Amino acid sequence: MTDTTSTGVAFTERLRTAGSHVLLAVTAVVCVFPIYWLFATALRRPEDVTSLSPVPWPLSVANFSDAARQVDITGLIANTFIVAALSAVGQLLIALLAAYAFAMYAFPLQRLLYLAFVGTWLVPFQVTMLPNYILLTRMGLLDTLIGVVLPTLCSALGIMLLRQHMAAFPKELVAAARIDGRSSWSILWTVVVPNLRPALAALGILLFINAWNEYFWPAVVLRHSNSVLQLGLRSFMGTEGEQWGPLMAVAGLACLPVLLLYLLLQRHIVNAFVRSGLK
Repeated sequence: MTDTTSTGVAFTERLRTAGSHVLLAVTAVVCVFPIYWLFATALRRPEDVTSLSPVPWPLSVANFSDAARQVDITGLIANTFIVAALSAVGQLLIALLAAYAFAMYAFPLQRLLYLAFVGTWLVPFQVTMLPNYILLTRMGLLDTLIGVVLPTLCSALGIMLLRQHMAAFPKELVAAARIDGRSSWSILWTVVVPNLRPALAALGILLFINAWNEYFWPAVVLRHSNSVLQLGLRSFMGTEGEQWGPLMAVAGLACLPVLLLYLLLQRHIVNAFVRSGLK
């Protein structure tokens, strides 16, 4: 009787596991299919761009050639990478310093200041857009990449996430480092940061992707459609109709840097979500 019950439980467990795997596989296919269709459309011949065939055959790079003739793809990718990288690195640095102060020091009104700081995350971008635009105008930074990056350098989300990780950091290590005579700056970079690499990698890629995909703010600051990729895509949309082939080709190229970045940092990102803080 016991063997029969054990066999039944094991079979039920295997069935449940198989069902979970099937569900995950179906979800993965649903998520990946739009990306596959993007590249499939980009690799079709111009006359087959609206074809519903799931396999693009014969393959053609004509859409990429057409896109390269209309816009400076290399320049667009370079400008977008500069904006995204500066924004992500700037936000990481400021968030790291602010989170370190909130997590490792005690000072008057600390909790109130932290809540006020994080509360700025709830302020809609449209509220701060006009003051930022006026400030950039007075500073002479309109129509510049620095003008796109500057208002994005402070991330309340980044500060909140890093503070949660630092709050779980063993305070004994910090105290021991202070006894050894290390400064706060040295403790941050030699003790805290090496143990926060997974969290920093996960947050960095999220900030980079957010800056890479941003359209509205660059459209406000930059006046030329050939400045960043998101504005360059607009070149293929007009009153005479959309040029789906070149549009999909440039959109596919816009996806590649983000995919490569994720592949490079995948191990750190998974570790950050699995650990969800230091133990």
